[in-house]
Amino acid sequence: MKTKLPLLKTALFGLSGCLIGLSSCKKDHTEIEKEIYTAGVYVLSEGTANGNNSAISFYDPQTKAVIIDYYKQVNGVGLGETANDLEQYGSKMYCVVSGAQGTKQSFVDVMELSTGKSIKRISFNSETEGAIPRFIAFYKNKAYVSRYDGKVSRIDTTSLAIDGEVELSEGLEGLAVANGKLYVANSSHRFYQEKGAKNKVSVIDLINFRKIKDIEVNNNPVRVAAGDNGQVFVVTTNDYIKFNDPSLDVINSSTDTKVNSFPYDIGSIAIQQNIGYVTTDPYSNAAVRPLNLNTGALGSPLITDGTAIKTYYGISINPLNNDVLVFDANGYQPEGFVYAFGADGKKEYETKVAGLPQHAVYLYKTR
Repeated sequence: MKTKLPLLKTALFGLSGCLIGLSSCKKDHTEIEKEIYTAGVYVLSEGTANGNNSAISFYDPQTKAVIIDYYKQVNGVGLGETANDLEQYGSKMYCVVSGAQGTKQSFVDVMELSTGKSIKRISFNSETEGAIPRFIAFYKNKAYVSRYDGKVSRIDTTSLAIDGEVELSEGLEGLAVANGKLYVANSSHRFYQEKGAKNKVSVIDLINFRKIKDIEVNNNPVRVAAGDNGQVFVVTTNDYIKFNDPSLDVINSSTDTKVNSFPYDIGSIAIQQNIGYVTTDPYSNAAVRPLNLNTGALGSPLITDGTAIKTYYGISINPLNNDVLVFDANGYQPEGFVYAFGADGKKEYETKVAGLPQHAVYLYKTR
């Protein structure tokens, strides 16, 4: 991708130049083309449960080089237990590390995007246990974190301090911003049956930072994503308690009403502006398919070159070129794989990463 940047030529002084004090120099602006390219991909891997082996790998698409545990190499310590989300906002990356039930291992690690160097670990622990933070979203210099203990925390992205909380129900999962509001999934997690809302998406007004409504959806909403058209997509899955059928529910963020429901079995969802992809039927005949954000219709499988994915574990869209990254948990082994596909469904690159990969952040440079 190319963009034009101004090049300022230096004025030359001499017989053919400007006479200081007698005339003024005019700066000659010439436009040259600079190419923006993907210089690196940070890949978050969850790691095995209770293995304390979450990791962030770094892959360079230009050189094809990968550092499997880049976070540890840069910061001198491991990332932690059950890292669940990695997102970029401005010049920083935010990694949500859930920890394990009954332990004090919960935090959000804020890193420099350019280097992966940790700036601050924001604790989500009480004196006895962690709050189990899950996902993070951003709006107007604030970060919002869902937590299994039933709260949404607000972080100021300048001071990196928690400056507010809203109480919802236990077992909170995915969240997304649309029309100046935050939409938060209240799941039917087996640990939070008594105090969990189970089939609600809570709506938080981000101006006043208070809950304004609960929207009923199908049982066990776990993922939420929003498109530029104002539609909010909610993935619900079988909770293996009620054994409900999975679905993809759609909320109109102007009216805050559920306007549609599709009987899709969705594993992962990724939306970048007006482009959406999902993984369908994750436990049988899994595939990545485009999602029409206006109609909710699914397209044909993305992958056209026969590339085999062993265990679909997540997807990501590169905002620069709309390449789709598919994360392969490789049968839940200690090492996973990442595959990048273009719009034609053909593989552009692949790399080995740490175990159970599921999220990515992209590093861009110009040349």
